[in-house]
Amino acid sequence: MQTDILASAPRTTDGQMLNQNGETIARTRVKAVYIVPAAGAGSVVLRDGGVSGAIKVTLNTLAGATASDYIEFPGEGLLFQTNVYADVTTVASVMVFYG
Repeated sequence: MQTDILASAPRTTDGQMLNQNGETIARTRVKAVYIVPAAGAGSVVLRDGGVSGAIKVTLNTLAGATASDYIEFPGEGLLFQTNVYADVTTVASVMVFYG
């Protein structure tokens, strides 16, 4: 089944992932993640349902602000039942591709 893929707004701090119009991304499947790391090693934790929600994936980054990471998830991606919450540590920005 073919679905449209959308890109979130870049996120630079912890919080709900938002669409390009600034609205919370509700139930969805995250297909890929684009991370721009900071100078030090960091991580992005994606949770389903907010700051205390279930952890769906933890992505660790290498130190180096010029080494961006693009990670695709296999199959139909990661299902987030409620919304997508990003906990970012030592990361310049993160975007998710979803649909």
